[in-house]
Amino acid sequence: MAVVKLDSGYNIGVTPSLCKFIEHPKIEPTKRLEVTQDKKLSELSIISTGGTIASRIDYRTGSVTSQFDASDILIAIPELAKVAQYHTKSLYTILSENMTPKIWQDLAKAVYEEIKRGVTGVIVTHGTDTMAYSAAALSFMIDTPVPIVFVGSQRSADRPSSDNTMNAVCAASVAKSDLGEVVVVMHATTNDDFCAIHRGTRVRKMHTSRRDAFQSIGMPPLGTVSYPSREVKLENFAVQRGIHKLALHEKLEQRCGMVQFYPGMSPDVLKGYEGYKGLVIAGTGLGHVSTTLIPGVHNLIESGTMVVMTSQCMHGRVCDRVYDTGRDLLTAGVIEGNDMLAEVALVKLMWVLGNEPNPMKARELMQTDLKGECMRRSAHGL
Repeated sequence: MAVVKLDSGYNIGVTPSLCKFIEHPKIEPTKRLEVTQDKKLSELSIISTGGTIASRIDYRTGSVTSQFDASDILIAIPELAKVAQYHTKSLYTILSENMTPKIWQDLAKAVYEEIKRGVTGVIVTHGTDTMAYSAAALSFMIDTPVPIVFVGSQRSADRPSSDNTMNAVCAASVAKSDLGEVVVVMHATTNDDFCAIHRGTRVRKMHTSRRDAFQSIGMPPLGTVSYPSREVKLENFAVQRGIHKLALHEKLEQRCGMVQFYPGMSPDVLKGYEGYKGLVIAGTGLGHVSTTLIPGVHNLIESGTMVVMTSQCMHGRVCDRVYDTGRDLLTAGVIEGNDMLAEVALVKLMWVLGNEPNPMKARELMQTDLKGECMRRSAHGL
């Protein structure tokens, strides 16, 4: 099957035998365009890690591949030049399924250096599939006085329905706002009308391909950005610019894992985590697993693995004091994860174990709200 790109931007598949091969003369590479920036505007940093927002169609395979660097984003989205001036850094060029804790550390250091240099805010371009993990990681790793804004796109830049321009422009607007925390900025609706601002420890990708895939879980968004007016509106519970003093805490314990309980799950699954320093379990309902797994959980804890229980439910909090199974888990030494999202609990566990050697203090930190990941009470209706 041959893939043909239409003028509309969409692709069609054609049987190769129906195609006529025409060889064109070799095209010399064009001179790289230079972006003119207004030095009177606030300076922002764009740190690129890749993802769809920095991708094009690879006509060799017919698939989307990450090809841009941060400077290319400015060329591809000229409207950004109306918002601010930019210092760009291409840190990685990967799709987000290839993200690792080691890259989180590199990213945290790069963001820290940019803020230390005096920029008004930092934009991190990132693939959407694991962007919530990375946003949570930097939430714990950096105490920031300025906005750190993660942004991506669901559709590549060469598609007519691409969301890259609006998302990027709204992210830049948030990066120079009065915010002072790590956030994700993405389409709030399927239309090109406004973006939502999500806290980095309370956001999840909820759809594979819709442009409004990201939602705040357990709380409302921190605010919105209208488009094309670029007006930023922040809620009063958003952390304000300048509240925190800049600090970097980049240590992570990478020997941590996460498992989701399912009916009939074999206790042998837990044996795969022997030797790990931490394990997050996404249990059912209030935070349960079957009684057949409890001895295995106890053995892990006895051997030095910190086990945190979260829930597979989108809303509500873990409470293992209601049913016998939950009480048995607590007796075994399981830590209740309150209303933390499972993936946020995993990132936090890596951070806590990397920075706090005392097991009792580490347990306390896992149940302490550090970066808005543990809500004091569940929002009404959520």
